[in-house]
Amino acid sequence: MSKVKLAISGCMGRMGQQLVKSSKIDKSFKLTVITENRLIKKKIAGIKPSLNHENSFKNVDLIIDFTIPKCTFEILKIASKLKKRVVIGTTGFSKKEELQINKFSKKIPILKAGNMSLGINLLMYLTEIASKSLGNNFLSKVYEVHHKHKIDHPSGTALMLGKGIAVGKNSDFYNLIGKKYLNKKSFPYGKKINFNSIRKGKTVGEHEVKFSSGKEIITLNHEAFDRALYSEGALTAGKWLMSKKPGLYSMRDVLNFK
Repeated sequence: MSKVKLAISGCMGRMGQQLVKSSKIDKSFKLTVITENRLIKKKIAGIKPSLNHENSFKNVDLIIDFTIPKCTFEILKIASKLKKRVVIGTTGFSKKEELQINKFSKKIPILKAGNMSLGINLLMYLTEIASKSLGNNFLSKVYEVHHKHKIDHPSGTALMLGKGIAVGKNSDFYNLIGKKYLNKKSFPYGKKINFNSIRKGKTVGEHEVKFSSGKEIITLNHEAFDRALYSEGALTAGKWLMSKKPGLYSMRDVLNFK
Protein backbone atom coordinates (compact mmCIF):
# COMPACT_ATOMS: atom_id res chain seq x y z
CA MET A 1 0.00 0.00 0.00
CA SER A 2 1.44 3.36 -1.04
CA LYS A 3 2.16 5.98 1.57
CA VAL A 4 -0.17 8.95 2.04
CA LYS A 5 1.54 12.09 0.74
CA LEU A 6 1.00 14.51 3.60
CA ALA A 7 0.99 18.29 3.90
CA ILE A 8 1.07 20.01 7.30
CA SER A 9 0.06 23.65 7.55
CA GLY A 10 1.26 25.82 10.41
CA CYS A 11 4.49 23.84 10.68
CA MET A 12 6.06 26.31 13.14
CA GLY A 13 3.20 26.14 15.63
CA ARG A 14 3.22 23.85 18.66
CA MET A 15 0.94 21.29 17.06
CA GLY A 16 2.55 21.74 13.66
CA GLN A 17 5.95 20.81 15.06
CA GLN A 18 4.47 17.84 16.88
CA LEU A 19 2.71 16.66 13.72
CA VAL A 20 6.00 16.82 11.81
CA LYS A 21 7.63 14.59 14.46
CA SER A 22 4.77 12.09 14.58
CA SER A 23 4.41 11.88 10.79
CA LYS A 24 8.10 11.00 10.42
CA ILE A 25 7.56 8.07 12.79
CA ASP A 26 4.31 6.81 11.23
CA LYS A 27 5.24 4.63 8.23
CA SER A 28 1.83 5.19 6.58
CA PHE A 29 2.81 8.74 5.64
CA LYS A 30 5.32 10.50 3.45
CA LEU A 31 5.70 14.06 4.70
CA THR A 32 5.79 15.98 1.42
CA VAL A 33 4.88 19.59 2.15
CA ILE A 34 4.97 21.88 5.19
CA THR A 35 3.63 25.43 5.10
CA GLU A 36 3.54 28.62 7.12
CA ASN A 37 1.89 32.02 6.66
CA ARG A 38 5.32 33.67 6.42
CA LEU A 39 8.59 32.87 4.69
CA ILE A 40 10.80 30.46 6.61
CA LYS A 41 14.33 30.09 5.27
CA LYS A 42 15.53 27.09 7.26
CA LYS A 43 14.54 23.52 6.45
CA ILE A 44 12.43 21.53 8.88
CA ALA A 45 12.73 17.73 8.81
CA GLY A 46 14.63 18.17 5.55
CA ILE A 47 11.82 20.14 3.90
CA LYS A 48 11.77 23.85 3.11
CA PRO A 49 8.48 25.40 4.29
CA SER A 50 6.35 27.06 1.64
CA LEU A 51 3.40 29.46 1.75
CA ASN A 52 -0.25 28.43 1.47
CA HIS A 53 -0.49 28.61 -2.31
CA GLU A 54 -2.14 26.26 -4.77
CA ASN A 55 1.22 25.07 -6.10
CA SER A 56 2.23 23.95 -2.61
CA PHE A 57 -0.55 21.37 -2.37
CA LYS A 58 -0.79 20.02 -5.93
CA ASN A 59 1.01 16.76 -5.25
CA VAL A 60 -0.31 15.79 -1.83
CA ASP A 61 -3.15 13.47 -0.80
CA LEU A 62 -4.01 14.96 2.57
CA ILE A 63 -3.65 18.27 4.41
CA ILE A 64 -3.63 18.48 8.21
CA ASP A 65 -4.33 21.95 9.56
CA PHE A 66 -3.79 23.13 13.15
CA THR A 67 -3.60 26.90 12.74
CA ILE A 68 -6.08 29.78 13.11
CA PRO A 69 -9.48 30.18 11.39
CA LYS A 70 -8.22 32.67 8.78
CA CYS A 71 -5.49 30.27 7.68
CA THR A 72 -7.84 27.28 7.75
CA PHE A 73 -10.14 28.97 5.23
CA GLU A 74 -7.15 29.71 2.97
CA ILE A 75 -6.40 25.98 3.08
CA LEU A 76 -10.04 24.98 2.46
CA LYS A 77 -10.35 27.21 -0.61
CA ILE A 78 -7.24 25.65 -2.13
CA ALA A 79 -8.16 22.10 -1.08
CA SER A 80 -11.65 22.50 -2.51
CA LYS A 81 -10.23 23.56 -5.87
CA LEU A 82 -7.66 20.73 -5.92
CA LYS A 83 -10.03 18.11 -4.41
CA LYS A 84 -7.77 17.34 -1.46
CA ARG A 85 -8.82 15.82 1.86
CA VAL A 86 -8.42 17.99 4.97
CA VAL A 87 -8.15 17.22 8.69
CA ILE A 88 -8.92 20.33 10.76
CA GLY A 89 -7.69 20.61 14.33
CA THR A 90 -7.99 24.40 14.39
CA THR A 91 -10.35 25.83 17.01
CA GLY A 92 -12.08 29.15 17.68
CA PHE A 93 -14.54 29.16 14.76
CA SER A 94 -17.68 31.29 14.90
CA LYS A 95 -21.12 29.82 14.16
CA LYS A 96 -20.98 31.43 10.70
CA GLU A 97 -17.56 29.91 10.02
CA GLU A 98 -18.80 26.47 11.11
CA LEU A 99 -21.52 26.75 8.47
CA GLN A 100 -18.92 27.72 5.85
CA ILE A 101 -16.87 24.62 6.69
CA ASN A 102 -19.98 22.53 6.22
CA LYS A 103 -20.38 24.01 2.72
CA PHE A 104 -16.80 23.09 1.81
CA SER A 105 -17.50 19.52 2.95
CA LYS A 106 -20.04 19.15 0.13
CA LYS A 107 -17.07 19.18 -2.26
CA ILE A 108 -14.29 17.44 -0.33
CA PRO A 109 -13.92 15.03 2.63
CA ILE A 110 -13.23 17.04 5.81
CA LEU A 111 -12.64 15.71 9.28
CA LYS A 112 -12.91 18.39 11.95
CA ALA A 113 -12.40 17.92 15.67
CA GLY A 114 -11.74 20.32 18.51
CA ASN A 115 -9.67 17.53 20.03
CA MET A 116 -8.14 14.45 18.40
CA SER A 117 -7.69 12.49 21.63
CA LEU A 118 -9.46 9.14 22.10
CA GLY A 119 -10.00 9.95 25.77
CA ILE A 120 -11.56 13.36 25.10
CA ASN A 121 -13.92 11.97 22.50
CA LEU A 122 -14.96 9.26 24.94
CA LEU A 123 -15.47 12.01 27.54
CA MET A 124 -17.75 13.88 25.16
CA TYR A 125 -19.75 10.70 24.55
CA LEU A 126 -20.12 10.18 28.31
CA THR A 127 -21.08 13.85 28.71
CA GLU A 128 -23.96 13.39 26.29
CA ILE A 129 -25.17 10.30 28.16
CA ALA A 130 -24.91 12.03 31.55
CA SER A 131 -26.68 15.15 30.32
CA LYS A 132 -29.52 13.13 28.84
CA SER A 133 -29.85 10.90 31.90
CA LEU A 134 -29.73 13.71 34.49
CA GLY A 135 -32.17 15.99 32.68
CA ASN A 136 -33.04 19.55 33.60
CA ASN A 137 -32.83 19.03 37.36
CA PHE A 138 -29.03 19.32 37.07
CA LEU A 139 -27.12 22.47 36.14
CA SER A 140 -23.77 22.12 34.36
CA LYS A 141 -20.50 23.93 33.76
CA VAL A 142 -17.21 23.30 31.94
CA TYR A 143 -13.68 23.98 33.23
CA GLU A 144 -10.46 23.80 31.22
CA VAL A 145 -6.73 24.50 31.65
CA HIS A 146 -4.14 25.03 28.91
CA HIS A 147 -0.62 26.44 28.55
CA LYS A 148 -0.15 30.20 28.80
CA HIS A 149 0.39 30.62 25.05
CA LYS A 150 -3.03 29.34 24.01
CA ILE A 151 -4.98 32.31 22.69
CA ASP A 152 -8.60 31.20 22.24
CA HIS A 153 -10.90 30.58 25.18
CA PRO A 154 -12.90 28.58 25.92
CA SER A 155 -10.83 25.90 24.21
CA GLY A 156 -12.27 24.03 21.24
CA THR A 157 -12.47 20.97 23.46
CA ALA A 158 -14.42 22.84 26.15
CA LEU A 159 -16.88 23.92 23.48
CA MET A 160 -17.09 20.32 22.23
CA LEU A 161 -18.04 19.25 25.75
CA GLY A 162 -20.58 22.05 25.94
CA LYS A 163 -22.10 20.73 22.73
CA GLY A 164 -22.21 17.30 24.35
CA ILE A 165 -24.29 18.74 27.18
CA ALA A 166 -26.61 20.41 24.65
CA VAL A 167 -27.01 17.21 22.62
CA GLY A 168 -27.97 15.36 25.79
CA LYS A 169 -30.66 17.96 26.47
CA ASN A 170 -31.75 17.91 22.81
CA SER A 171 -31.12 21.68 22.72
CA ASP A 172 -29.31 24.09 20.42
CA PHE A 173 -25.80 24.59 21.82
CA TYR A 174 -25.57 28.25 20.86
CA ASN A 175 -28.72 29.00 22.85
CA LEU A 176 -27.19 27.31 25.91
CA ILE A 177 -23.86 29.18 25.98
CA GLY A 178 -23.61 31.09 29.25
CA LYS A 179 -20.79 33.22 30.62
CA LYS A 180 -17.16 32.72 29.58
CA TYR A 181 -14.68 33.32 32.39
CA LEU A 182 -10.90 33.56 32.17
CA ASN A 183 -8.52 32.66 35.00
CA LYS A 184 -11.17 32.64 37.74
CA LYS A 185 -10.53 30.59 40.89
CA SER A 186 -14.17 29.57 40.97
CA PHE A 187 -17.22 30.14 38.80
CA PRO A 188 -20.95 29.43 39.16
CA TYR A 189 -23.33 26.93 37.68
CA GLY A 190 -26.12 28.49 35.66
CA LYS A 191 -29.26 27.66 33.74
CA LYS A 192 -26.98 28.04 30.71
CA ILE A 193 -23.54 26.42 30.41
CA ASN A 194 -20.81 28.57 31.98
CA PHE A 195 -17.16 28.11 31.01
CA ASN A 196 -13.96 28.91 32.90
CA SER A 197 -10.58 28.86 31.14
CA ILE A 198 -7.22 28.86 32.93
CA ARG A 199 -4.07 29.78 31.04
CA LYS A 200 -0.86 28.92 32.88
CA GLY A 201 2.55 27.32 32.53
CA LYS A 202 3.03 24.46 30.09
CA THR A 203 -0.17 22.54 30.80
CA VAL A 204 -1.02 20.30 27.81
CA GLY A 205 -4.71 20.12 28.60
CA GLU A 206 -7.20 19.52 31.43
CA HIS A 207 -10.97 19.40 30.95
CA GLU A 208 -13.78 18.90 33.41
CA VAL A 209 -17.58 18.75 33.13
CA LYS A 210 -19.64 19.13 36.29
CA PHE A 211 -23.34 18.49 36.86
CA SER A 212 -25.01 19.66 40.06
CA SER A 213 -28.52 19.27 41.46
CA GLY A 214 -27.67 21.29 44.56
CA LYS A 215 -27.68 18.05 46.53
CA GLU A 216 -24.99 16.16 44.65
CA ILE A 217 -22.28 16.81 42.06
CA ILE A 218 -21.19 14.51 39.24
CA THR A 219 -17.77 15.18 37.68
CA LEU A 220 -16.33 13.89 34.41
CA ASN A 221 -12.74 14.83 33.64
CA HIS A 222 -9.72 14.20 31.41
CA GLU A 223 -6.07 15.20 31.72
CA ALA A 224 -3.51 15.08 28.90
CA PHE A 225 0.22 14.81 29.57
CA ASP A 226 1.75 14.49 26.09
CA ARG A 227 0.92 16.58 23.02
CA ALA A 228 1.76 13.55 20.84
CA LEU A 229 -1.64 12.04 21.60
CA TYR A 230 -3.22 14.87 19.56
CA SER A 231 -0.88 14.53 16.58
CA GLU A 232 -1.19 10.74 16.58
CA GLY A 233 -4.96 11.11 16.72
CA ALA A 234 -4.87 13.50 13.77
CA LEU A 235 -2.81 11.04 11.74
CA THR A 236 -5.23 8.22 12.60
CA ALA A 237 -8.06 10.49 11.45
CA GLY A 238 -6.19 11.26 8.23
CA LYS A 239 -5.73 7.58 7.38
CA TRP A 240 -9.42 6.96 8.05
CA LEU A 241 -10.44 9.92 5.87
CA MET A 242 -8.55 8.63 2.82
CA SER A 243 -11.36 6.20 1.93
CA LYS A 244 -14.25 8.61 2.51
CA LYS A 245 -16.48 10.53 0.14
CA PRO A 246 -17.09 14.30 0.50
CA GLY A 247 -18.71 15.10 3.83
CA LEU A 248 -18.02 16.54 7.28
CA TYR A 249 -16.72 13.93 9.70
CA SER A 250 -15.55 13.90 13.32
CA MET A 251 -13.44 11.73 15.61
CA ARG A 252 -16.70 10.14 16.71
CA ASP A 253 -16.96 8.68 13.21
CA VAL A 254 -13.36 7.45 13.31
CA LEU A 255 -13.87 5.79 16.69
CA ASN A 256 -17.34 4.50 15.76
CA PHE A 257 -19.07 5.96 18.83
CA LYS A 258 -22.79 5.76 18.15
